[in-house]
Amino acid sequence: MKLPGEPDPDLAAAADDGDDEELRRLLSAVSSAAAAARCFRGRWCAVAAAASRLSSAVGDLSNLAANPLASELLRSLRETLALALAIAEQCRSPDPPAGKLRTQSDLAAASDALKQLAADADLLLSSGALAAPAEAAAGASSLGEPVRVEVRGLVTRLQIGSSAARIAALGSLAALLAEDERNVAIAVAEGAVAALVRLLDSGAGGAEARERAAAAIARVSAVESCRHALAAEAPALLAHLVRVLESDGGGGAAREGACIALQTLTLARDGAMAIGSRGGIAALLEICGAGTPSAQAAAAGVLLNLSVIPELHQNFLEENSIPVLIRVFSSGTPLAQENAVACLHNLTAGDEEQSLKITVFKEGALECLRNYLENDRGLDQNLESAIGLLRNLASFRYIAEIISSAGFIPYIVSSLDSAKSSVRGESAKAIAELCAVERARKEMIEAVPLLIRMLESKGGGEEKEAALKALGSLIAFTAYRRLFKKDEKGIVNVVQLLDPLVTNVEKKHAISVLLSVSQSRKARKQMVALGACGFLRGLLATEVEGAKKLIEILGRGKILGVFPRA
Repeated sequence: MKLPGEPDPDLAAAADDGDDEELRRLLSAVSSAAAAARCFRGRWCAVAAAASRLSSAVGDLSNLAANPLASELLRSLRETLALALAIAEQCRSPDPPAGKLRTQSDLAAASDALKQLAADADLLLSSGALAAPAEAAAGASSLGEPVRVEVRGLVTRLQIGSSAARIAALGSLAALLAEDERNVAIAVAEGAVAALVRLLDSGAGGAEARERAAAAIARVSAVESCRHALAAEAPALLAHLVRVLESDGGGGAAREGACIALQTLTLARDGAMAIGSRGGIAALLEICGAGTPSAQAAAAGVLLNLSVIPELHQNFLEENSIPVLIRVFSSGTPLAQENAVACLHNLTAGDEEQSLKITVFKEGALECLRNYLENDRGLDQNLESAIGLLRNLASFRYIAEIISSAGFIPYIVSSLDSAKSSVRGESAKAIAELCAVERARKEMIEAVPLLIRMLESKGGGEEKEAALKALGSLIAFTAYRRLFKKDEKGIVNVVQLLDPLVTNVEKKHAISVLLSVSQSRKARKQMVALGACGFLRGLLATEVEGAKKLIEILGRGKILGVFPRA
């Protein structure tokens, strides 16, 4: 039964027979003309080879002429063969009437076109995209995936035909990808990523095709379950995306799409190293400086991923990245600011990054940080990086003094009460770094109870260790030692961290805090009553720093007769 809109089988068969016969005649004529050519023999040999390849495919393609992909290719083939025969007439003489340069140029174009048509024919026949329409529709319906056949055809169109046809296919594919994440998964399964990478490699379609291909890859990168397909193409894809960054107009949509895709690809160390060592940092900084707001945010996101790799920090310095990142932090969109401050935080981490810290300070980071915090842009979502940057800069005593006098301490102390464990931990580290400055220390009174409460956190050990270190730094000073001892939870929470069941905290930090208050008889008595001695006995075997000394202090006091005099 013929479906509505389907060609009449008998008429189609008759037409196919005629087309097949005509194409075979044209192919045979081109092969004969190639052999008889009196000039450009090498180029005519290539034409004959392409015609031979096409001869074996014409029959199969003619049988499937009802498929638009096949009919388009056959039509292009007829036109190209007719053109080749016209050029062959010129080449019957050693001196073509149209002139050698003109004829050679025309012949080269025809030869390349035939070679491409042969490659397209091979791809069509091997891809499964030429299934009869009725069969394809029935198969798709039974699978419940009617979009699969359409996607398969579009993926094939990305790889064959004219630039205009490929751009049109990219537009249709983009519309499908935007509809549903399931469509993205289907496209990935049908080889869309590999086809997009080949399109970027070939350069077919120019800037418009590059822009749309980058956008399609960016869409795939947004679907977590499909990112494996990008990883599989990573080496080639990274190289092409870097070229997009370097070649497109500043802030163009192609560059933005490339940045979005690179945000995913650079999460892996190998991807980050590849981009950072291939000139990608300079191109990304250019986008940060001159791109659209959304492109700027995406580029800063890629730079953030690169900044995680210490080996790339020197590249950032050499590319004069700090002024650009500071400008983004100062005036970019909220997302761009978030990425920029996180990047600066990473770049200034570690004692070996002293030159970067000085540059960040000189470029006005503190003013940007103050504006960022005062405008409430740093509410929990990115306080970790903002406070972390303050902490990194405070490793210079001169900068720490400025931070202390510029009104940052209240922000740091209040962040100890954040809902996010990572923010609380970073704030505690900043307290430990800055409490050596007397002016800062005067504003940290409210930090003590908050730090003590952090020791009860259900989060990981990193937050608790940060709180212990901050407490250890603060109670080195008499006033804070007194505050700690007065808090009913202070010694209790620290002793509980000595329990061997608490495995995510280094015991030496808790012991250090207890040693700081062990000169108080009341504090020693409380430690013993809470079972500190038993916990410490177990730590002696592993030679935990400070454990032996604290046991000796508790033992000399003969508190409650628990220990005999040593």
